[in-house]
Amino acid sequence: MDSTTLAQASDIDFSLIALFLRATFTVKIVMILLIVASFWSWAIIIQKHLIFRRARKDAQLFDAAFWSGEPLDELYRRVGTAPQSGPERIFAAGMAEWQRSHRQDGAMIAGAAQRIDRSMDVAIDREGRELNANLTFLASVGSASPFVGLFGTVWGIKAAFEEIAMAQSTNLAVVAPGIAEALLATGLGLLAAIPATIFYNKLSDDSEAIASGYEQFADEFGTLLSRNLDA
Repeated sequence: MDSTTLAQASDIDFSLIALFLRATFTVKIVMILLIVASFWSWAIIIQKHLIFRRARKDAQLFDAAFWSGEPLDELYRRVGTAPQSGPERIFAAGMAEWQRSHRQDGAMIAGAAQRIDRSMDVAIDREGRELNANLTFLASVGSASPFVGLFGTVWGIKAAFEEIAMAQSTNLAVVAPGIAEALLATGLGLLAAIPATIFYNKLSDDSEAIASGYEQFADEFGTLLSRNLDA
């Protein structure tokens, strides 16, 4: 490679901003979409981390209150009007159905245990949907971003070959900028996809663990109420 070609190549700005500005309009759109997807993914990751940490803390606090020996009616009067956490809402759903199942003479309406379980199941399903909200976006980013980046790379390489044909030269100063711009799209696709995939798996496991704790509490609470019904 002659010194003239090396000198021309060394004068080219290969910074990320310069590569973006030199890219074609289509590749720029691809890069912007990937950058926005990456920032949005990180916003969801941080938000979910805070929500799950709060949910675990609330579950511990309510579990301590539930097993503290305080009468359930008193606990329901304290949290039932405005439950703030998942366990409180599940507990309130079960207690509300428990109270509605009493007849005026104090006897229980038949099928109370099944209705209580269904009420808590509905509350658990609602809490599960809240926990899993926006996780599908992370899954979509993790699976689609590499292909979106690859599309940008293919389009960029196409534009680079067109420039080579028009310049009728294949020296480094002509080839390198177009190839670098094209490969930047793939890099951005991977930058968006890798964290989204990793944290989607982690947050999905965390969500399942929290939901499993809700189901365990509902089973324990349902067993306690069934015992009272049998008595």
